[in-house]
Amino acid sequence: MKQIIYFTLTILLVSCSSDFLERDPYGQLTQEQITKEENLESLVVGAYSILNGQIDNASNAFNSPASNWSFGDVVSDDAYKGGGGTGDQNNIHQMEIFSTNPSLIDIERKWKALYEGVRRSNLVIGVLNESEDISADLKEQRLAEMKFLRGHFYFELKKIYNRIPFLDENATSLTDFQVSNSELSNEQLWGKIEADFNAAYATLPAIQSQKGRPTKYAAIAYLAKVYLFQEKWDQVLSATEDVILNGGYSLMDNFEDVFLPENDNGPEVIFSIQNSINDGAPNNYNGSIGDRLLAPGGPRYPAYGFLRPTQNLVNAFKTNVMGLPTMDNSELTMDDNVDPRIDYTLGRPGIPYKDLGILYQADWARDLATYGPYGPKKRLVSANSSNHLTVWPYVNALNYYIIRYADVLLWRAEALIHKDDLEGARTLINTIRKRARDGNKVMTLDGSSPAANYVIEEYPPFTDAEQAMTALRMERRLEFAHEGHRFFDLVRWGIAEQVMNNYVAEEKDIRPYLNGVNFIGGKHEYFPIPQSQVDLGGTNENGDPLITQNPGY
Repeated sequence: MKQIIYFTLTILLVSCSSDFLERDPYGQLTQEQITKEENLESLVVGAYSILNGQIDNASNAFNSPASNWSFGDVVSDDAYKGGGGTGDQNNIHQMEIFSTNPSLIDIERKWKALYEGVRRSNLVIGVLNESEDISADLKEQRLAEMKFLRGHFYFELKKIYNRIPFLDENATSLTDFQVSNSELSNEQLWGKIEADFNAAYATLPAIQSQKGRPTKYAAIAYLAKVYLFQEKWDQVLSATEDVILNGGYSLMDNFEDVFLPENDNGPEVIFSIQNSINDGAPNNYNGSIGDRLLAPGGPRYPAYGFLRPTQNLVNAFKTNVMGLPTMDNSELTMDDNVDPRIDYTLGRPGIPYKDLGILYQADWARDLATYGPYGPKKRLVSANSSNHLTVWPYVNALNYYIIRYADVLLWRAEALIHKDDLEGARTLINTIRKRARDGNKVMTLDGSSPAANYVIEEYPPFTDAEQAMTALRMERRLEFAHEGHRFFDLVRWGIAEQVMNNYVAEEKDIRPYLNGVNFIGGKHEYFPIPQSQVDLGGTNENGDPLITQNPGY
């Protein structure tokens, strides 16, 4: 078993609450029992277990996926919903066409999953603070781990919903849980998240003996991401320098190797959600349960068929004779030059799929007419692998990478552009491109030649910051396609409205269901607050709701 911190819950854990404002008792354990080390460790495991978005031992964790494939990819220009037409998981279709409403199951479940993570982290912190039966060193490390997890859950809430209530371990009475989602300013809320990662960084060890626990450098890397979302460029540079110089991370030689389960705690992975199968968990819910609808069909996989690559994304991998992105959205043909990452990221007709000895075919698509011929590939595991489950729920043991080293390099490059160091940024961007250029390529079935015209080269010196940012944004898209980041990048860059409406204008000719779709600036950058939370959030002394809806919903 590659997984050390298992996600299986024990009877010692508190039950999942139906609403984040509820607070559950410790079950049948006394206060004296719950603070003993062995029971505390079970609570710690319970906090980690919620990372995968599984909140109620149900198979529909795809409505609250840890990978954010629906929240970060389907609502972007990188993916269509897929599946058996627009009526299949129509709730996600509504998200894709920007008709999201506050009562959609995904909006509800994602909120609940993340606040359940907050609740469990706070519970453990509170119990640790009261415990006298655990060594001081272990207590400090577990406190740091829980603050790291709480920082992660709040970061996810912030980037998805923006205006959120903040609760820490000091919330104990019913009044404490009646918190407004506008009580803290934007700056104050970011400050709370920063504080958790700073506390984790100050205490966590540089190396963890158990895979899956965050390290000191995972904390500072996550802090760099928090700074990035606030455009604190000096702090981004300081934090990423620490990770690069001291963290001991490196890019793997081959892009494809990053996404093999046997390497998913490798030198490039800074923090990930640990997935496993055949570990005794009911229904293999410790596997990639939030991604179980991604199976692409064909002779070796179920035909769930969700997360279909857009034509726009496919076109983005096209390169010119100099090996640079064409950036013109001209339709890719089999004769064109392409970035080699395309055929590790997505399935293309006529290109070998994984190590199965077969070519991907257009008719693998469950609804070819609606969503086109391409399929997901990067986060799927070979059907030949023991890390792929061949029976329901058809999940795999590939971890989900929250932060990998390539992230840190490109975050630093982005900050350097904003600090007018274009050459420093180019060097880092080209480090990513060189890996793609020099690493393995997908080969023909007989192994005699590359499967496509793979041509990729380094960027020459940038002429200005605008050109540098264009390259940076394209590199993030190509490197991290279908890893759940694209939409959030567009929002933090302030270009979501422009990019998405341009995408719809071009794509609707081949995907008629996009006709009439419009991204509204000032509204669609964030998702609505779940209606249940608005209804149940309580009122202030003036009788006004404490939880108020996001603008436009």
